[in-house]
Amino acid sequence: MKKHLILILCILNFGLLKAQEVPEIQKRTVTFLETLDQNQTNQVLIALNDSARTKWTNLPIGLAPRSGLQYADFSDKSKIAFHKILSELLSSQGYLKTFAIMQVDDILHELFEIKYNRGEMDENTIKMIRGLNWDYGNYFLAIAGNPKTDDQWGLKFEGHHLSLNLTVSGQEFSMTPLFLGSDPAVVEETQYAGLRPLSKEEDYGFWFVNSLDDAQKAKATLDEKVPGDIITSPDRPQWLETFQGIKGSELSETQRQILHYLIEEYVANLDHKKAEEYLAKLHATGMDEVYFAWIGSYEPMKAHYYIIHSPDFLIEYDNVGFLDNANHIHSIFREKGNDFGEDVLKNHRMAHHH
Repeated sequence: MKKHLILILCILNFGLLKAQEVPEIQKRTVTFLETLDQNQTNQVLIALNDSARTKWTNLPIGLAPRSGLQYADFSDKSKIAFHKILSELLSSQGYLKTFAIMQVDDILHELFEIKYNRGEMDENTIKMIRGLNWDYGNYFLAIAGNPKTDDQWGLKFEGHHLSLNLTVSGQEFSMTPLFLGSDPAVVEETQYAGLRPLSKEEDYGFWFVNSLDDAQKAKATLDEKVPGDIITSPDRPQWLETFQGIKGSELSETQRQILHYLIEEYVANLDHKKAEEYLAKLHATGMDEVYFAWIGSYEPMKAHYYIIHSPDFLIEYDNVGFLDNANHIHSIFREKGNDFGEDVLKNHRMAHHH
């Protein structure tokens, strides 16, 4: 009875938090729009029903052009206003990961130029790599609908190894899918050697899988080749219905806590109020209903993959690379039924219908 009362109070409090949060997100987005000239405004605004809003990819711009306004074309004033939007949507860790991922694109470009200058890469290869157009400024912002006038609108900030997706409907909003990647996963040369934008996604994954005893590890590990990408990549089904691996109810209390740390690492990329909402949903269903599956090596720098799957959300992570050096992370966090705000938009339509 006490547990149910606490849950009800949490839900009521989250309702109040949402009502306070959406106007601030809207205000900061409108403030950003006011920093743009008319040509930039025309570039950044797309229709809410534009297919670009609900498509995503982590490919570099040279392989997958994006809609919207290029980050490199923002004025300093626009950049400051845009950073305030992201500070409202993301926690400090999520905010810093986002810009570390963008910075790593510049580092990646530098690393390939070093290889070319050493004679480790021919002219055709470096020309192809340069054509991928990855660098800090090659990310695009698109705002779907108009936050100045519309009750339903969205925001997408996307480029190589980054896809942030906001959907607002009335006083509700969604932040999934949320894709974060890093190539390299750990920088091994230049003044940035040692930088790891997604360090805990990797470290906590190894911590958890290596906390399992032999029988548990055998159950959690799938006898498959490590996927070359996350399974719910842009060109594949965006949700998995089959649960695989070891179930939370089969874990010790300590192991459940480590798994919870790993889940928190993904959820806590979002602003605290949204993260708490997702964690309340996780706790309402219960850690016993969460499945964890692993594929590949139990050691860093060798190809490995994991999936965390509950009735409410899905987390995928892979670290693959060339030859035997796995140094290229992809990760995604999804809320079931609410990618690109599917549920919050449906709730709005039903409310207005009635």
